[in-house]
Amino acid sequence: MPHELSIALCLVLVLEGLMLFAAPRHWQSMVRQALELSPRTLRVFGAVAVIAGLAVLQLMR
Repeated sequence: MPHELSIALCLVLVLEGLMLFAAPRHWQSMVRQALELSPRTLRVFGAVAVIAGLAVLQLMR
């Protein structure tokens, strides 16, 4: 695994951990709301997040 990828994965873990640490009830609320969404809607949100992330990475290069 390239060094940059390792750093990126660590940063994702830190950010996710901060969310759980700082606002656990808000996180639980978001999960409850996500359970009400259809799998198709979640898939669309996931695809948009991937595309946005890749676009930002491309802009940063």
